[in-house]
Amino acid sequence: MTETETQGNGAQPATAPKVNMRILAQYMRDLSFENVAAQKKLQGSNVQPDIQVQVSLDASKREGENQYDVATKFKVTSKNKTDDQVLFIIELDYVGLFLIEGVPQEQLHPFLLIECPRMIFPFARRIISDVTRDGGFPALNLDTVDFLALYKQELQRQAAAKAQAGEAPVAN
Repeated sequence: MTETETQGNGAQPATAPKVNMRILAQYMRDLSFENVAAQKKLQGSNVQPDIQVQVSLDASKREGENQYDVATKFKVTSKNKTDDQVLFIIELDYVGLFLIEGVPQEQLHPFLLIECPRMIFPFARRIISDVTRDGGFPALNLDTVDFLALYKQELQRQAAAKAQAGEAPVAN
């Protein structure tokens, strides 16, 4: 006779669905690098880069069952601190194709925009590093992106936009 484990109230333990996530493919949808410093012949010791990074996310359902595209879009702008002239601009749209099973529907949206970008970020970071180095600048190694904080910021931005739209006077 075998015994089964029970919870303190005698009930059988609840089994959570097993989450399965696989990266089926990764690719660059778009990559642009503009070396403004070379075009304007900027050089010398008075160049002090100030780098700004913008990250946006997007996810969409594919035709295949449980398949999703998750895009991380990076815009990196480097300006000279001394005269505010642009040194370079990188725009990268990096996409992962994911197979996701076992995630409850109400948790799917945050899963797609937090966990999936976290998985493909190191590959996008490497591309940006290589492009800046190959473009004549020191390799740019992006800091780790906090995708949870980014997701929360977007939710707050959307809530504020809805609240503002709700407060707008109705035109007659």
